[in-house]
Amino acid sequence: MKSHRLRSIIGFLMKQLTRTEFIGVENIPPEGGVLIACNHMSRLDIPVLFITPNRPEITALVTTKYLKYPLLRWFIVTAEGIWLDRDTADFSAFRKAVEALKQGKALGIAPEGTRSQTAKLIEGKPGTALLALRTGVPIVPVAIVGTEDGMSKLLRLKRPRITAEYGKPIIPPKLDRSNREGQLQNLTDEVMCRIAAMMPQKYHGFYADHPRLKELLAEQKKNAAGRLGG
Repeated sequence: MKSHRLRSIIGFLMKQLTRTEFIGVENIPPEGGVLIACNHMSRLDIPVLFITPNRPEITALVTTKYLKYPLLRWFIVTAEGIWLDRDTADFSAFRKAVEALKQGKALGIAPEGTRSQTAKLIEGKPGTALLALRTGVPIVPVAIVGTEDGMSKLLRLKRPRITAEYGKPIIPPKLDRSNREGQLQNLTDEVMCRIAAMMPQKYHGFYADHPRLKELLAEQKKNAAGRLGG
C-alpha cells in the first residue's frame, strides 16, 4: 500500500470515528521543507498529524518503542516514517530527517520527545530546534487537544472531539555557533510556548509560568479586545 492511499484511508476513518477539526490550516506552507511540531498526549496524535491538510507528502520522526505494536508499526512503515531511537544519539535518524526536509517534505515531530502521561505539556527537547537551525526550514507549532482520552472513548463507542490548531510559522535564526546552546533553548521555548498558547490552561504543564507564554497570552487578549472594539 502506498503512503497516499493510506492517507486517504486514515482520513476516512478519522472522519467516521472522530470529530476532528483542523484550525489555522492557512498557516501551513503549501510547499517546501517544514517542521510540523506538535504536543504528544496519545497514539492518536500520529494519525491526526499524518492527515495534516495541504501536505500529502508528510512524514514523521517516530520513536522505535512503537515497533512492538504491530498495527502501529505497519502504519508507520507504510507512511514512510523515520524511526528514532530516543535512548541513543541517533545520528542516522537525524540525517534522514535533514534529507527529507531538504527534499521539500513536511516532517512531523514532537518536541517533548515522548508522550505526556498527564495530558499536560512536559519540557521540550532541543531536537526540533536543532533540525530547524541546521536546515533553515520554518517550524509550524501545532496544538492537538482531545486525543488524551480519545482511545478510551473509541473503545466505549464514543466519537472523541479532537482539534489540531496550526500556529504561524516560526522562522529560525541563522545558526550562531558561539551561542548554540542558547539558541537551541530559546527556539525550543518559543515553539513550546506557542503550542501552549493555543491550548486551554489545564494543558500548560511545564510552561504554565513561563514568561514567554505570559507574553503570548497577553498579546492574544489584546488582539481579541481590539477586534471587539473595532
